[in-house]
Amino acid sequence: MSDAEKRAFTDEEALAFHRYPTPGKLAVTPTKPMATQRDLSLAYSPGVAVPVHAIAADPDAAYDYTSKGNLVAVISNGTAILGLGDLGALASKPVMEGKSVLFKRFADVDSIDIEVSTKDADEIITVVKNIGVTFGGINLEDIKSPECFRIETELQDLLDIPVFHDDQHGTAIICAAGLINACAITGRKLEDVKVVLNGPGAAGIASLELIKAMGVRPENVLAVDSKGVLYEGRTEGMNQWKSAHAVKTDKRTLAEAVAGADVLLGLSAKGAFTPEMIASMAPNPIIFAMANPDPEITPEEVKAVRPDAIMGTGRSDYPNQVNNVLGFPYIFRGALDVRARRVNHEMKIACARALAELAREDVPDEVAAAYHGRQLKFGPDYIIPSAFDPRLIWYIPPFVAQAAMDTGVARKPIEDMDAYRASLAQRLDPTAAFLQRISGSVMSNPQKRVVFAEGEEPSVIRAAYAFQTQGLGQAILCGRENLVHQNMKLVGLNPDDTPLEIVNARLSDKNPVYVDFLYERLQRKGYLRRDVQRLINQDRNSFAAAMVAMGDADGMVTGVTRSFDQVLEEVRRVIDPAPGGRVMGMSIVLAKGHTLFIADTNVTELPEAEELVSIACEAARDVRKLGFTPRVAFMSYSTFGNPMGTRSDKVRRAVEILDGMNVDFEYEGEMPPELALDPSLRANYPFMRLTDSANVLIMPAIHAASISTKLVQSLGGATVIGPVLLGLEKSVQICPLSASVSKILNMALMAAYDRPLAEAGA
Repeated sequence: MSDAEKRAFTDEEALAFHRYPTPGKLAVTPTKPMATQRDLSLAYSPGVAVPVHAIAADPDAAYDYTSKGNLVAVISNGTAILGLGDLGALASKPVMEGKSVLFKRFADVDSIDIEVSTKDADEIITVVKNIGVTFGGINLEDIKSPECFRIETELQDLLDIPVFHDDQHGTAIICAAGLINACAITGRKLEDVKVVLNGPGAAGIASLELIKAMGVRPENVLAVDSKGVLYEGRTEGMNQWKSAHAVKTDKRTLAEAVAGADVLLGLSAKGAFTPEMIASMAPNPIIFAMANPDPEITPEEVKAVRPDAIMGTGRSDYPNQVNNVLGFPYIFRGALDVRARRVNHEMKIACARALAELAREDVPDEVAAAYHGRQLKFGPDYIIPSAFDPRLIWYIPPFVAQAAMDTGVARKPIEDMDAYRASLAQRLDPTAAFLQRISGSVMSNPQKRVVFAEGEEPSVIRAAYAFQTQGLGQAILCGRENLVHQNMKLVGLNPDDTPLEIVNARLSDKNPVYVDFLYERLQRKGYLRRDVQRLINQDRNSFAAAMVAMGDADGMVTGVTRSFDQVLEEVRRVIDPAPGGRVMGMSIVLAKGHTLFIADTNVTELPEAEELVSIACEAARDVRKLGFTPRVAFMSYSTFGNPMGTRSDKVRRAVEILDGMNVDFEYEGEMPPELALDPSLRANYPFMRLTDSANVLIMPAIHAASISTKLVQSLGGATVIGPVLLGLEKSVQICPLSASVSKILNMALMAAYDRPLAEAGA
């Protein structure tokens, strides 16, 4: 298949993407309000004079009063654009804008592109030196070799901020991470491997320097350029950077160098490697053909002659992509957060090792979604994490920051690394802060046992494993042991190393006890004893719910294979509503820094006024259990009687009922969402009783609740957790049908967090 055939877009689509609706990929958005004269006075004259004096007195204050600490310049002269060559500074602008977008998308680093119209290294150094004070870091990009080496080295000495040439070090870091894992899979040690590099340019030389710093012995490395092997005494085509990697050897050609080698790194050109070269390598060869856009040799060609090879390329349509986006955003994130003076070898090595470790972890479903459902797990075809792994933002930067602190280049050390990881997770994931609060409470009492009713499902097994290994509690899988073990192996878990409790409903010694319990509940509801026995034997929801009801588990998670209504009916045969509680669903919406709770989303289709009151009381009680002060707004298309209508009458009646009750939460209604959420719209309603924006929205019907939450989620900009099941006597959570591992884990977390109403102080 040709490159054009593999590409998922046409040239016209690429041009349209960059042109519409606004040319380019970047814009500037203010972080402070600019709505009033006072705002403008604070933002500019005269208010701006105060931080000006503060920075003049103490230059480090710029990190406190300006965006310097989270701002990186992406700088290029366009002499080596993405494998396209020297096309000029202006032609490089789309690439540099793209780099800036990647900084923001993957690490929440603000970035601006700067194109310098000169090929003179001294001029570039002068320009960057003089503007460097503006930024927290400098990312050099697409500057050709060998000038790039000198430019980076001199700027590192001239500036007191990180200067990082990504074409060199980004590739080197990802390559090193892949090499660590490829060696682990093939049983090699770094100090023993024989490495050949073809293409000792910027990225090639940086890769050699990094893997040598990590333990690869210099005498075991051969570098080859277009004129042959870099050997001691060679003068043709040499420079000081190539000479540093010349060795004593009688090998002169690439083919000679590759024979018997363990590792072959390519940063050269399409077709540089032949099948004959690959065939001559040592057993289980490691080949990273990283030329872009076409590798030195394709994985198909390698597999034809060496099926035992581990192969990586620079392309996303093949396994093991050596992708710089795995490195530079997180290197800078960690460096900026400790105000590092530079990026040193130790920080690069820390990043490489962290990436290697992350690749060995269970791969989230979000990654599978990015790869059209292809399930990835550590092995020859997955030695480098995916760029879409949501854990990168909080997993990698702490290693980089710690290395900066350990080597003395950090000006602002991080005192609490766990808190730092939590703050990183919150940067890109609006659910992180909310879930971290819940998980912190759960982890303080990790003795709770949560039964996963559909324990044979691969996604459920992975969620249960994550639940237990993260210290959230003890997971119990309900299923047949042989099938559970089979599916464990399918998802890359070793049953012998994974101490998950498995309970087979048919074989459990608690089976007779559960039958007696359930028969007593159902004998006057048309069930014979043999019917109940069949339920306990064959229906895992009935068995798991009985475990919870009888105290053999503290919570239950289900719903992956059956609809919410069906599961709830099965569970309610076994577990009653809590005294004074109401069984209902509540969705948690996290958007633009706000947390909203929406009810009822699942149970009562068209609630009457009295039922709306019950829903509001249950929601307020549980919102308080989650650590929030409930402010309840009853939703309607009507605003305090205008216009009148049947549904708004019921909402108004619910508020009147609450007026006669002694409740411990704020409430108001009936009103539309904008009035509940935007305080600026309340001037016409001075009688409103809410002291701040509502955070609990009581919907007039299920369809309103369901449609609104799904619409917000579909449009983007918001994340929805749940719906969370409330009001049962015991802790049960029902996942969405075919839920991902992360959603199942979130519901298990909620099941472990749930407490009886009496315990919560209700």
